[in-house]
Amino acid sequence: MNTTSRHPLRTVASAAAALLVAGLLAACAGTAAEPEPMVSATLGQQSADESSPSAEASLSTDASGEVEGLSYGGRTGATALELLLEADPSAEVTGEGANAFVTAIGGRVADDSKSEFWSLAVDGELAQVGAGALETEDGQEITWTLETY
Repeated sequence: MNTTSRHPLRTVASAAAALLVAGLLAACAGTAAEPEPMVSATLGQQSADESSPSAEASLSTDASGEVEGLSYGGRTGATALELLLEADPSAEVTGEGANAFVTAIGGRVADDSKSEFWSLAVDGELAQVGAGALETEDGQEITWTLETY
């Protein structure tokens, strides 16, 4: 007697559960890898009617592998904060909009006890406004650097 034809949903559910478990186990196995000394990420593809290519973000680390900076290209109509969150969705921010304050990039939290902060520059010049208020333009280089005060 063929029980598969009598309970096809049970068979499909069992197969789906097995695939889910296999996927979760595979994802867990990959989380223990050592961080790479230099990581590059590509920002999301822009819409087809925009002529500039998608920008690349570059995360830099020191000799011990600690994140010390992030650079990416500006994009007309986007703020430095919007582009930061595209380049590094794990970046941590307190506040919103013009009052946003970046506290972590690439998993590296600026340590208040060491007087650290994330500094923002455009084309090598320190930004005069916060990341949420800084409108970027195509061709600009936006750089975040871990600094001390």
